[in-house]
Amino acid sequence: MLKVFHTPDVVEAGCDEAGRGCLAGPVFAAAVVLPADFENELLNDSKQLTERQRYALREVIEREAVAWAVAECSPAEIDRLNILCCSILAMQRALDKLGVEVGHILVDGNRWMPYHSLLPDGSRNERATPADTIVKGDATYMSIAAASVLAKTYRDDRMKALALEFPQYGWERNMGYPAKAHREAIRKYGPSPHHRMTFRLLPEEQLTLF
Repeated sequence: MLKVFHTPDVVEAGCDEAGRGCLAGPVFAAAVVLPADFENELLNDSKQLTERQRYALREVIEREAVAWAVAECSPAEIDRLNILCCSILAMQRALDKLGVEVGHILVDGNRWMPYHSLLPDGSRNERATPADTIVKGDATYMSIAAASVLAKTYRDDRMKALALEFPQYGWERNMGYPAKAHREAIRKYGPSPHHRMTFRLLPEEQLTLF
């Protein structure tokens, strides 16, 4: 059973991202605040769940969470800033959209940048919100696992929609990850406007050092 909270007696948000290792499409992130009495035996790291389980859990999370939000960074932003910065930026954008004042943040992974919450007048809090990075946090804390489910399902929805516009890449199946068929399509058709041009799209490409 996953842990409910890391820091009790404060409003705590769990954050996670989806799509960091993809060749195409945005990186998505979610932030979730769960109630103290939240229980769900199925909830786990989204990678350990089936697609049907993820979408069923999404309904539960959206219905029962105190607050939740999803945000993204585009491929152009990823190319300009790098994927690590954009993964964190997307999580912070999700926190901005929560609509509740968060006293503590749980982040899946081991990297973070100070987050200054939005104040009612639109300015930023001078004091950064306390945060902890948790390696494999999506398999440890409910709020991070819930965020992983939302980020994954909303990103999958986007890639399935983009696949209707660019069917040659098979994004409805590979979701933009570097599957063999995806790379073969890039070789045959070239990259789309949704590909991350700073990524190594084809195995034979030489990495460019800046």
